Amino acid sequence: MTTEQNTAPGTFALGPEETKRFHAQGFIGPFTVYEVDEMRRLWRRERIQLMDRGNAVYQGEAAESGNTNISNYDRHLDSARLADHITRPQIVDRVTSVLGPDTLCWRTEFFPKYPGDEGTDWHQADTFANASGQPQILWPEGAEDFGGTITVWTAFTEANEETGCLQFIPGTHRTMFYDETKRMHYDPDRINRETKNDIRRGFFGYDYRELQKDPDWVPDESQAVSMVMRPGEAVLFWSTLMHASLPHAGRVQEMRLGFASRYVPTSVRVYPDTDIVEEYGGSVGLENYGSVLTSGRDRYGHNRLATETTRGHAFTPRS
Repeated sequence: MTTEQNTAPGTFALGPEETKRFHAQGFIGPFTVYEVDEMRRLWRRERIQLMDRGNAVYQGEAAESGNTNISNYDRHLDSARLADHITRPQIVDRVTSVLGPDTLCWRTEFFPKYPGDEGTDWHQADTFANASGQPQILWPEGAEDFGGTITVWTAFTEANEETGCLQFIPGTHRTMFYDETKRMHYDPDRINRETKNDIRRGFFGYDYRELQKDPDWVPDESQAVSMVMRPGEAVLFWSTLMHASLPHAGRVQEMRLGFASRYVPTSVRVYPDTDIVEEYGGSVGLENYGSVLTSGRDRYGHNRLATETTRGHAFTPRS
């Protein structure tokens, strides 16, 4: 744990100009969460620990196989270091600048990209019903101007245009170009075999174009910006922002690894009326799942909360 952890609440909050820029473009960053050498040391240690899935909240064939992205979900619930990561003030102070004082982390995901892997296709997520057809987060009535989640994507390794960094189309977070009540069709044979606009891009065995409201609409990639990040840097963005990633060109023989933590206000319902998550060709039960209170108080009681990891790390929300 670094000395930066012992900072006063609000130390890393967005300033007025940053807040204005965030609301205009839908993202802010990159910003530093760890120094480069610190991130590299942390990941060298943690990658060995994460190979042991004995305490992971999702067990069974789908989670154990590693052939579905579900196997990368919510390792902060069994890893003390990842639990520390999602509550770091460098992240939480910025999240509360956007969402208000009372926030939950409802999901984390690893996003590995190996040499030669395709990029991720352009997409948006509001309710995260895109793969399963079942909304995974629901904002309260009266919050029609809001939706989606705040994602903080942290580079655990080098993320650049050679290794497959994120890309955004600024300002697209206010309009949904996709209808998540439609269904996408999972086909693992699509993985690493899709080319769109002369760039190898797919979506984990799905084709996100199946959700387009206008089948003839094409994202304006001329407006895209690349998020080049060093290890330990992060970017914060609305999930409704059009985002994608480039392919890993393969000229650098190092995996690109991102870790996404997703945040909502405590007023949002997480996995409403859902016991099983089904997507990416697999399914996992939620019996051991809990959202994490990362700041403030839960005044609603909508969601089951995790109070500590299975390795004994207690979650202390930022006040």
